[in-house]
Amino acid sequence: MAALLVAGFVGLFSETALNIALGDLSQIFGVNATTVQWLATGYFLTLGILVPVSGILMQKFTTRQMFIASVVLLLGGTIIAALAPVFSVLLIGRIIQAAGLAINLPLTQNVIFTIFPPNKRGAAMGVMGLVMLAGPALGPTIAGLILDTLSWEWIFWVTTPFLLFSLIFGIVYLPNVNEIRKVSIDALSVILSTIGFGGVVYGVSMAGESGWTSATVMGSIIIGLLAIVLFAVRQMKMENPMLNLRAFRYPLFVLGVFMSFITFFNMLSMLVILPMYMQMALLMAAFATGLVLLPGSLLNCILAPFIGRFFDKYGPRAIITPGTILVAIGYVLYAQFGTATPVWLIVVTFIIMMLGVGAVLASVQTNTLNSLPKRLYPDGIAITQTIQQVAGAIGIAVMVSLMAARQGSLLATTSAAPAEAAASGSSLVFTVSLIFAIINVVLSLFLKKPSATIN
Repeated sequence: MAALLVAGFVGLFSETALNIALGDLSQIFGVNATTVQWLATGYFLTLGILVPVSGILMQKFTTRQMFIASVVLLLGGTIIAALAPVFSVLLIGRIIQAAGLAINLPLTQNVIFTIFPPNKRGAAMGVMGLVMLAGPALGPTIAGLILDTLSWEWIFWVTTPFLLFSLIFGIVYLPNVNEIRKVSIDALSVILSTIGFGGVVYGVSMAGESGWTSATVMGSIIIGLLAIVLFAVRQMKMENPMLNLRAFRYPLFVLGVFMSFITFFNMLSMLVILPMYMQMALLMAAFATGLVLLPGSLLNCILAPFIGRFFDKYGPRAIITPGTILVAIGYVLYAQFGTATPVWLIVVTFIIMMLGVGAVLASVQTNTLNSLPKRLYPDGIAITQTIQQVAGAIGIAVMVSLMAARQGSLLATTSAAPAEAAASGSSLVFTVSLIFAIINVVLSLFLKKPSATIN
């Protein structure tokens, strides 16, 4: 688990760490803002394409083969990016990194659900939840410190010792725990999956630059959705599908998928919008922004394993419902923020928010997968991980577009200052997120512990 989780942390850290350096990289490599944004878009796009395929890969290859492939890709991509002489090489390094993470995340969950009994999975998933939150949350803070003291390459070099540890530790200690089956990879399913999920993620990622009415954006999303429908129809007709969608026959799994979508839609967009608000409305420096978010991130890291144990002891509703309520309270406070909001209130609100997200994130995933029989674990994990990546990409695109539209409208029609327009835009975004958060509170009331006989 140590080998898997360290590699996962590095991959998720890399997902957000480079975002804070995009402005600097745009100048260093002489590319415009639209082009440099591909360092983030390409990462999401790769995850959206490869994660759906992971379900069948985990049935075809051994745990060790999958693990070594994931860490070698992460390490290789990191080194390529650190040494990149031109922008195109840096982008290739990022895509290779994302390919490694696309294997690591489903594999880690599959190992947890294979080696831990149902009454201990909450604690194990709590530790994974720590990694899933700590990586993206700490990325901007550490990257900001590196940019203030060293060059951008060190955002990559600083992670290489951890990946080397993970690789060596895993080669020595990681056994094969998954069941290998004679499965064939259906080429048409892979093509439809790639076009479908890739098209949706690409379309929504480009919407921020091109606008939602752009022919490219609309075309990508429509083609992507049609491909997903064709992919789903094909999977249901196949005797051995690439992704077994029969997991959706289990009501608790469907409920969990909806809650996961909302959680990741809100969380990943919040981790983008909140720093934008602090830098544009409060005129804070990038590193100071990271420091404001640090207490909430660290507290969540400390409490995540305990939340998992409470889940094992008291069941899903006792942990997840209070968590969704804390998230909703956080958004109520965020929606009130303006140009004169004190820093201490932002720190406190982020702590409340991260406590809520920490209680919801891993616990919902654990309960969702516990509702499936063991043979459907690889498929269930691939489905939930794909939903999370797509939700994150859509969340960031939609919320950034909403914020920009509100800002642009105020600046064009009123005498509002840029800081006031940014504050108003972020307030609108957080109000929309609050609506989704309230839906999650209601959905959590229908959760229950899956029957033990299902496993």
